[in-house]
Amino acid sequence: MDSRSRIWDDFLTERDKHVFEVAGWGTPAGYGRRPALLVIDVCYGFTGDKPEPILNSIQRWSNSCGEEAWRAVRTIALLLQAAHAKDLPVIYTTGRYRKDYWDRGLLRGKNARVGEWSTGEPGMVDPMTIVNEIAPGPRDLVVYKQRPSAFFGTPLLSHLIQLGVDSVIVGGTTTSGCVRATVVDAFSHNLRVVVAEDACFDRCQASHALSLFDMNAKYADVVSSGEILEYIAELPGGQFVLPNGLP
Repeated sequence: MDSRSRIWDDFLTERDKHVFEVAGWGTPAGYGRRPALLVIDVCYGFTGDKPEPILNSIQRWSNSCGEEAWRAVRTIALLLQAAHAKDLPVIYTTGRYRKDYWDRGLLRGKNARVGEWSTGEPGMVDPMTIVNEIAPGPRDLVVYKQRPSAFFGTPLLSHLIQLGVDSVIVGGTTTSGCVRATVVDAFSHNLRVVVAEDACFDRCQASHALSLFDMNAKYADVVSSGEILEYIAELPGGQFVLPNGLP
């Protein structure tokens, strides 16, 4: 395991750290040559409409992750700028549900406020709308999903195959839910996966940190956005045939 101080260190026992080190987990897998940037569920339902403490934000936005979300949004904006400069594929996800909530499946039984997830209060922006600060551009793709993984029941994999992608860079929310599910599925499809630690966010600090730990141990390289920006800067431009951006 990486010997540097990491966000998950405070949540692990010394026994756990030693077990993973001796077992050999957490070895960096490295970057691919043809990456796509995946921005997972960074919509108003998970950020709220402004930076504010989470206990304030969730009064109106039941799924909000509070101020941590907006710090990650700023980081995602930098990753988007770098990806667009190199003409890398950028793919967003968000949810799309029936108004009667039928297609939420068993998730309806796990949250008492599930009815607010796609409607919000009168006068509020649709919670499924991707936040304006990182809104998709005309050549970006948006995948609509109804389950945690961006791959489950969506055309994401077919998009990646069409683009000739060999790896994904992942940021978004929640770290313990949709990000982790997407990362596991990407790994399962033999894609190299890099997770931007400071571009992910969650409502639970422990779940955030330990999910990053688990992904870094088994399924992905969890690194800083600064390291990813350096990697993108070294990539050749013009590798991909992207959508032309016509409406």
